[in-house]
Amino acid sequence: MQHSAANGRIKVAILGSGNIGTDLMYKLLKEPGSMELALVAGIDPQSEGLERARSLGIPASTESIHAVLADPEIRIVFDATSAKAHMRHARLLREAGKIAIDLTPAARGPYVVPPVNLGAHLDQVNVNLITCGGQATIPLVYAVSRVTPVRYAEMVSTVASASAGPGTRQNIDEFTYTTARGLEALGGAREGKAIIILNPASPPIMMRNTVYVVPEGDFDFQQVAASVEQMVSDVQRYVPGYLLKNPPVVEMRETPWGRSAVIVMLLEVRGAGDYLPTYAGNLDIMTAAARRVGELFAAHLLSSKEAVA
Repeated sequence: MQHSAANGRIKVAILGSGNIGTDLMYKLLKEPGSMELALVAGIDPQSEGLERARSLGIPASTESIHAVLADPEIRIVFDATSAKAHMRHARLLREAGKIAIDLTPAARGPYVVPPVNLGAHLDQVNVNLITCGGQATIPLVYAVSRVTPVRYAEMVSTVASASAGPGTRQNIDEFTYTTARGLEALGGAREGKAIIILNPASPPIMMRNTVYVVPEGDFDFQQVAASVEQMVSDVQRYVPGYLLKNPPVVEMRETPWGRSAVIVMLLEVRGAGDYLPTYAGNLDIMTAAARRVGELFAAHLLSSKEAVA
């Protein structure tokens, strides 16, 4: 395999060979852009993800982070393990001079949601993609807050139990905390709350999200609706299955702040089916966002090299 300097691409690695890591592998192979997938690393010798990588001619290792650190030419690492594991990986990757794109809720670096702040943290060595629920719902909350102040935002994310692997289940507590903080830090809400439900229905359901937004005082509903419509279009550029089931509606409800107007949005995310079933939109939106963010970092690294040259 040629080095990145020779073929105009940046070498990247995927850390974690579970559902998310494997789906991301297929996305990077389908649309490599400025990236060259040089390694998939995990810990399980029986991992289907590692076996699939080898069958596609991608180097695979059960040495996890150690295999990634052993290749000095790998510049970007997508961490698709768990929040607890990334706590350890973050320091090691930073010391090795590698950029970490964190797909766990560990949040060791600043939050990134592509249509909200893509490109804002190109000077960082670790960025966090929050959670699947965050990637799905923060754009909608931000779409409201950019036209009117938001007092409170709440998201309820319902995903198929079959799409929640061991890593996702280990991250449930971190999911609720990190997503709520993301609704505030990026979404623009003064206060945020996140709830996740694993639905065991058979056949499995699509990822569905309900978003409640309480604006501060009066607002122009037409401006809100137009902003949300534009945001949905922006997300669909990299997640085609991102679908607002109905236009936003306003309901008068009793809230902790008195009787208030509440903007309600219903969202469905259908996966692209690159590796996972289409019902696993919760995983698909994470891997699609990771590829989008990784491509920007890779292009930035290449442009920096050209500037030096």
